[in-house]
Amino acid sequence: MAFESKIRPIYWDNGVSKMLDQTIIPYEYKYVEIKTGDEMFDAIKTMIVRGAPAIGIAGAQGVVLYAIEGSKKYSDINEFKNWLIQKADYMATSRPTAVNLMWACDEQKKVIKNSASDIDGLIKELTDKAVEIELDDIERCKKIGDYGAEVVPKGATILTHCNAGALATGGYGTALGVVRSAYAKDNTIQVFADETRPRQQGARLTTFELAKDGIPVTLITDGMCSYFMNKGMIDMVVVGADRIAANGDAANKIGTYTVAIAAKYHNVPFYVAAPLSTIDISIKSGKEIPIEERSHEEVTHINGKRICAEGINIINPGFDVTPHELISGIITEKGILRPDYNKSIAELFK
Repeated sequence: MAFESKIRPIYWDNGVSKMLDQTIIPYEYKYVEIKTGDEMFDAIKTMIVRGAPAIGIAGAQGVVLYAIEGSKKYSDINEFKNWLIQKADYMATSRPTAVNLMWACDEQKKVIKNSASDIDGLIKELTDKAVEIELDDIERCKKIGDYGAEVVPKGATILTHCNAGALATGGYGTALGVVRSAYAKDNTIQVFADETRPRQQGARLTTFELAKDGIPVTLITDGMCSYFMNKGMIDMVVVGADRIAANGDAANKIGTYTVAIAAKYHNVPFYVAAPLSTIDISIKSGKEIPIEERSHEEVTHINGKRICAEGINIINPGFDVTPHELISGIITEKGILRPDYNKSIAELFK
């Protein structure tokens, strides 16, 4: 059973990409139009759009925008294709950690290489593929939600970290997809959301979309999870992922690893929810996942105001890697993977 979210974060509309500006939520709820490939590159890089599946959709649409631009520069189909493949490769570099972005750009490169159409025909094929990736993501997330709901106890309180909801996907969510599907069966389900410093995606985005959909949510700071686990107030943890290695190690927003350690100590099940496009079987472990280093200002400032002394040293990794030993299960659109992840993931990709 699927709970229909009221949020659609990104969609294709008559030659432009329309996306919710996630940098201004919850203060404003506004769509922006992205009309060029370079604008899409910047929208991904500056996190107007964010969340691994959502930036995959954005990357696919960005290739279409480049194709529309390139059609005005090139008349020879082979020159056009060569140029466009370079642009697809460039789009894939807009953020380094989430593998869905690279996957979506590769899907568009397959369309480019396999097309027998002229330039206009190729643009239509790329547009169709971008829309397919968007709509397919919604259906995949609903399946993730339904599989995940099977392991949610009645009346459970679910802790999540960062935002892996409708805003991070095509419009349903991975971790929050599990919440939505569970809530559709049992409306006594509730959520605890970590604020998720330094960009406050839990406070700004997760609480916003759950409140918008009428799902009970309580906001806590990042350092509070052990307190509530110790008091028996959290029944399970469900988070998303930006890249999962072949052994089950999972990269997610910085702070996820800390939550997983606390969950292990308190015997609280810890699940990762992600589509198969987030699993990167080309890397053996999380040690090979590139970790994005983000602006120091994210740490030193909140809402434009400095919160610390000037001139101090700052380190700001955007993600950390949770070792597979701390993960109870990986919830995918094909079912829930269990340890040994080397075996269960390999079996899935045969």
